[in-house]
Amino acid sequence: MTSYISIKEAMRQESGKVQVRGWIHRERGSNKLKFVVLRDVSGTIQCVIEKSKVGETLFDKADGLRIETSLSLEGEIKKDDRAPTGYEINVNNFNIIGDCENFPLGKDQNREFLDDNRHLWLRSQKMTAILKIRSVYSFAREEFFQGKGFFKFDAPVLQPNQSEGGSTLFEVKYYNTKTFLSQSWQLYAESAVFALEKVYNHGPTFRAEKSKTSRHLSEFWMVEMEAAWMDLHQVSEFAKDELKYCFKSVAEKCSEELKILGRDPQYLLDVANKEWPTIKYREALKILKEKEDMDVGFGKDLRTIEEQNLMKHFDTPVVVTHYPKEVMAFYKPKDPDFPDEALCFDMLCPETGVEIVGGSQRSTDIKEIEESLKKDGEDPKNYKFYIDLRKYGSVPHSGYGVGLERVLTWICKLDNIKDSIAFPRNMTRWSP
Repeated sequence: MTSYISIKEAMRQESGKVQVRGWIHRERGSNKLKFVVLRDVSGTIQCVIEKSKVGETLFDKADGLRIETSLSLEGEIKKDDRAPTGYEINVNNFNIIGDCENFPLGKDQNREFLDDNRHLWLRSQKMTAILKIRSVYSFAREEFFQGKGFFKFDAPVLQPNQSEGGSTLFEVKYYNTKTFLSQSWQLYAESAVFALEKVYNHGPTFRAEKSKTSRHLSEFWMVEMEAAWMDLHQVSEFAKDELKYCFKSVAEKCSEELKILGRDPQYLLDVANKEWPTIKYREALKILKEKEDMDVGFGKDLRTIEEQNLMKHFDTPVVVTHYPKEVMAFYKPKDPDFPDEALCFDMLCPETGVEIVGGSQRSTDIKEIEESLKKDGEDPKNYKFYIDLRKYGSVPHSGYGVGLERVLTWICKLDNIKDSIAFPRNMTRWSP
């Protein structure tokens, strides 16, 4: 079997014979020379095909090569400062693995066209860099939770109840009845903490939000955790630790990909090494009033514009706690000392102000939960399994969810959240 190496490995070798394979990224030439920039997952390299070296028959094949044709080739690698990546392969022989018709993608094409051809757009340098960063981030998170003694726990995607508001449920026909796509793993994770104490997951989440903004998706990946014995302060500090760990990992392992996207890896490291403040919702309102002349009354959830203006005054993520109980989900408890506030938090991102984490201490008060459900138009009987958890050996517990795509949008300096996932879904797009 032929022993192929990656382009990056070939450049590390610096000289001698190499065998590589990949796809044509760019090509140009004359009747005597053909320059092919070959790409694989590790990088790109310029390959020179000389008619005098490979012979007329093979050169004629080279003359018809188009971008995205897949090739295997062998030749001599050498340093060459004139080449785009500082190295060049003088080709002795090559094989066409897969011909390519005229590739439909190029420069200056609009988003709608690129999304229609997402299956091809994934090959772009930008999307490849984003997907690599996404993979590294996800693996770093696995490392973090495994190192903290957590167990990975899977919950059903088909669920009978809402957890984040009935208006955003996706209904699914289920044999002779109906059910819904998961809005969150949380309610089932709360069951698991009484057995495993500390659990985490990485799974798809669905919200039927009628929004076409650059920060919303209908299908996204929520990375969540739940832990027994944690209170609000402990869980929000834990969220900071998780994100700092992941930021550092991405900065250290994806420096080239970050630079392609215009993000300085050192910036991520600097953010990760700073202290991240925690403020209360009421303090956030005070900052908006005094520094932005925005008069937001207590009882309103912060909208995009308020979050963006608030984050003008911070250079790291910020945890905002104690939002008004009145507008919070049924599982978020009242603060015993301030009953109009909930024991919950959001984490907002610098530069964009986007909410990237949402969490809370979980209510253990059955009466309070039932009252909140009724207020939301829900029948507490449909939440019997959840209420049972409070009857049989309940303990304080807390958890949060990280919007993976929102975090990646900030890390990768993206204008639109749709580029943080391979195949985005929103209210107007469900294919390819």
